[in-house]
Amino acid sequence: MADPYFFGYGSLVNTTTHDFPDPRPATLSGWKRAWRHTDLRPVAFLTAVPDPEAEIEGMIAHVPDDDWAALDEREWAYDRVPVTTMVTHPVTHPVEIAVYAVPEGRHTVPSERYPILLSYLDVVVQGYLRVFGVEGADRFFATTDGWESPILDDRAEPRYPRHRRLTDEERAFIDDRLSRLPAKVVATG
Repeated sequence: MADPYFFGYGSLVNTTTHDFPDPRPATLSGWKRAWRHTDLRPVAFLTAVPDPEAEIEGMIAHVPDDDWAALDEREWAYDRVPVTTMVTHPVTHPVEIAVYAVPEGRHTVPSERYPILLSYLDVVVQGYLRVFGVEGADRFFATTDGWESPILDDRAEPRYPRHRRLTDEERAFIDDRLSRLPAKVVATG
């Protein structure tokens, strides 16, 4: 029987936000990453969107005790979609891999009312920097849609429940990359 693994492309890349076993870098083909808002959450989050021409880097990890319940709870606003044959990874034993994605028709572009949280973006990019280096973090920015969305600067009082402290270098990297994008960082008010 194949072991259940998930493919993470956002905060799950940052292994300090979870203790899922056997995390490994991987690539998912046929999907792109996008900032979206869903009526199930008060702010925007990342989702995977089918796109036959795209591929994104992320992490796979084993589902603890072969039980999806805890991960389904963490990712409750998403559907779990099988993607085993679309993932390139270094695991040599049989695995079944799923990705979490908000169903088409259940998400819209972020807005001032439903912005991207900078504390969430910080966690995601910190994970990409630590796993894939500067080049991989740059690929994260390049392969993610929705940068024209407003980003709420909540660093002083993070709203994202799994926020992490950034190093000065990580903060400078993120701020520099955001300055190159059409993203509009807005102060909390």
